[in-house]
Amino acid sequence: MNLTKENIEKIIGGDKRTISRAISYIENNQDNKHLVLKSLYSYTGNAYKIGITGPPGAGKSTITDCLVTLLVKDGYKVGVIAVDPTSPFTGGALLGDRVRMTDSSLLENVFIRSMATRGSLGGLCRSVNDVCSILDASGKDFIIMETVGVGQSELDVAETADTTVVALVPESGDSIQAMKAGLMEIADIFVINKSDRQGADEIITGLKNMLHLRMPGEHNREISVIKTIASRNTGTAELLDEILSHKKYLETSGFLLKKRRSQIENEIIEIVEIGLRNNFWNEKNREILKQNIDKILNKETDPYTLSEKLFGL
Repeated sequence: MNLTKENIEKIIGGDKRTISRAISYIENNQDNKHLVLKSLYSYTGNAYKIGITGPPGAGKSTITDCLVTLLVKDGYKVGVIAVDPTSPFTGGALLGDRVRMTDSSLLENVFIRSMATRGSLGGLCRSVNDVCSILDASGKDFIIMETVGVGQSELDVAETADTTVVALVPESGDSIQAMKAGLMEIADIFVINKSDRQGADEIITGLKNMLHLRMPGEHNREISVIKTIASRNTGTAELLDEILSHKKYLETSGFLLKKRRSQIENEIIEIVEIGLRNNFWNEKNREILKQNIDKILNKETDPYTLSEKLFGL
């Protein structure tokens, strides 16, 4: 992609084809992506980021589809980043959430991008923040990040999003998973989707009891538990109202600014760490590593001594 003034103006103007090309460029040119992102940075900072996570099968894509449709109906421009598991064969997104978001994908003020985790243990690929920046600069009012609910992905969502929504279903085991995966700590809103199924009231009661027992958080704000049947678009308007209420709370309390400062700090730390890692593992240091593997296997030296040697300690 040629970084011309015309292309930058097209991105800022919301041209979908140019936005798509810019995203593809930063995904495939990690060493030069900063050229695009630096040019767009002054236009960022206006979009509100919503993270939606939860176990597979919780209906996250359907919930997202409903939210996007409601937001566009209210006059907002929306970007969606659907982070899918990576195909072991192609390295691409395996599930293709755009296929499932049938209603919102055709709307004029919507841009949807499926992305692969590409081996990220947290479920969020490294490029998600970069894609958020591009969508933010393109004039999107809201950016929804829908992620695979595996392992540490919830922590990644919480660090990136302004409001984190955790979707669960009534089936047994979800309440236990919520506790084990750390969802209790990062959720701003809980959604019990497919709430017409048996056990919905029980999991809601269980969640509310656990929330009452939880240590008071920084915000001291009660976490809502919303019932939805997203396939019928039931309860999703109430969910959006709760998201907007949380947004207003963060803005008026000053916590949104605090979150943004933390997000910038984390982004800079990540950029520096990636740069240091890439610069450190040059041809010389990789050769030193290879030459000493057998010595470590034979216990002639150890990983710590070699690391100190590489660092020049």
